[in-house]
Amino acid sequence: MIDLTREGDVFILTMNDGENRWNTTFVRQFNAALDEVEASTGPAALVTTSSDAKFFSNGLDLDWRASTGEHRGGDRDAFGAEFMALMARIISLPLPSIAAINGHAFGAGFMCALCHDKRWMREDRGFACANEVEIGMVIPQPELALFRHKLPMNVFFETVQLARRWTGPAALAAGIVQGTTTLEGLQAAAISDAASLARLGANRKIYGAMKASLYGENAAINGPHGPAYMLANPALYAH
Repeated sequence: MIDLTREGDVFILTMNDGENRWNTTFVRQFNAALDEVEASTGPAALVTTSSDAKFFSNGLDLDWRASTGEHRGGDRDAFGAEFMALMARIISLPLPSIAAINGHAFGAGFMCALCHDKRWMREDRGFACANEVEIGMVIPQPELALFRHKLPMNVFFETVQLARRWTGPAALAAGIVQGTTTLEGLQAAAISDAASLARLGANRKIYGAMKASLYGENAAINGPHGPAYMLANPALYAH
């Protein structure tokens, strides 16, 4: 389901399970790959992509969720908590991360891409979409918080309430992704970008602490006080 390779300072995590739909087995294999990435030392960055030219990830494994008995997707009851914990781990990863969105990224697949620090997207085909409303699901509040942190406000509303399907060029114009290119050039572009950032991953403590300030408990952006108060009382916010 998951392959992990390395080119210089860049780890390449390739999802290779067809549409890369999310189930418990998939979550656990993704976690195992991140264990290897985080066990490394020195400069490092991560690129996440897919081996399927049509799909980056097509969201939740609905067939598995609707099935009964033994299934390769694993423990159904464990999925919710383990999936959310994995998304938290990706957004908190103490080294730079880039999603190379080579095809459709729907629902949970879009979440995964947004949890990365940066995103590159195929320019000619594929959509990024939070399609929960379309399939009869209310988006959980932690997922809404992720989208709100990662997207401009107007883009946030179109994404979560109107289920807009973003093409690569539209996603770039909206600030959802930081670059677009051809399918053939996508992975190379993402790896080059990741390699330019890998030096920041040499100090995992600092890089991770910055992410905690942005996305963790009592994140600065969500604090009750404005920046003027915080600047006038820096001792209250010392690490």
